[in-house]
Amino acid sequence: MYSHILVPVDGGPLSRKATAAAIKLAKQLQARITCVHATSGFVPMMYDGITPPPELISRTAYRKSMEQSAAKLLGAMGDMCRKAGVACEGVHVPETEPYRAIIDTAKRRRCDLILMASHGRRGIASLLLGSETQKVLAHSKIPVIVHR
Repeated sequence: MYSHILVPVDGGPLSRKATAAAIKLAKQLQARITCVHATSGFVPMMYDGITPPPELISRTAYRKSMEQSAAKLLGAMGDMCRKAGVACEGVHVPETEPYRAIIDTAKRRRCDLILMASHGRRGIASLLLGSETQKVLAHSKIPVIVHR
């Protein structure tokens, strides 16, 4: 049925639960997993219209920090998969819009299913905050399972 599952991860408890569910499903289907972690690009901070000196935080330092953070997170997710006997690969994608990183990575890696967490917001909070899960559901042509 499904042989390659994409799992977006952000390090939070809901993401870990979704990863555990994806591992269980992958094990049953004898599928492999690709975990993707999206981080926003460098945006220089401004204070009252003044950009701080580059030595406070440079584009290079920011990128390195994001890569280290992603490697740690993806390593932990990979460990979860390996302990369960499921093949796993981790991908870090610098992208301002995480839903785009999720969909684009799923296409590039030829995943046939996306399994992701949802905060389950309802009502006005859902409309105002617009979750990444909703955006993936709206734009993905690849099937999506939402884990709560």
